[in-house]
Amino acid sequence: MPRPLPTKDRTTRRLVLHPFRRRDADPLIAAVGDSIDDLARWLPWAHDGYGRSDAVRFIRDSSAAWAEGRAFDFAIRAADRPRRHLGNVSVWHTSRREEAGEIGYWVRSNATGSGIGTEAAARVVQVAFEELGLHRVTLRIAVGNHASERIAEKLGFVREGLLRKEVLVAGTWLDHSLWGILDDEFAADRTRYAAEGWVQRR
Repeated sequence: MPRPLPTKDRTTRRLVLHPFRRRDADPLIAAVGDSIDDLARWLPWAHDGYGRSDAVRFIRDSSAAWAEGRAFDFAIRAADRPRRHLGNVSVWHTSRREEAGEIGYWVRSNATGSGIGTEAAARVVQVAFEELGLHRVTLRIAVGNHASERIAEKLGFVREGLLRKEVLVAGTWLDHSLWGILDDEFAADRTRYAAEGWVQRR
């Protein structure tokens, strides 16, 4: 049986991560609209005209996946501006037998460069290992997405290889680099995560 994950907020030094709710639709639409040129380069779901039907469907599917223990999506918000959507961060199982999972994230274009992606992803890595009990967590990053690669490096992920022509985005097959971190590697680096304000101290 999958380990249940409480639908509570998770916090960092600057951020609040919360499971998606119906009232998140409008802030999500605004963030995607402000970021569409960047998102459409890397993500197959991002398209011009992303609107209410897209956001409502995502939130509905996200709630169902959470309830079924399949995947866990969080809205990223600044603690001091809780209505402004800064992006998404998620964790999901890739193999229950091997206790493996994957995380993914995107950050609103006008909020990049401030460490938000690193902070949010770090907190969800903690969720993956300490709440879901995973042994291994991976990241797949489109080749050329240097900002995401920097996040992986800061979090202590190891680049493990190349997945050739893995994802079709706007008619083009994109190669992805594969990054991984193990539970004992996270445990060894947890003090640094806490010192940065990414996770709570024990």
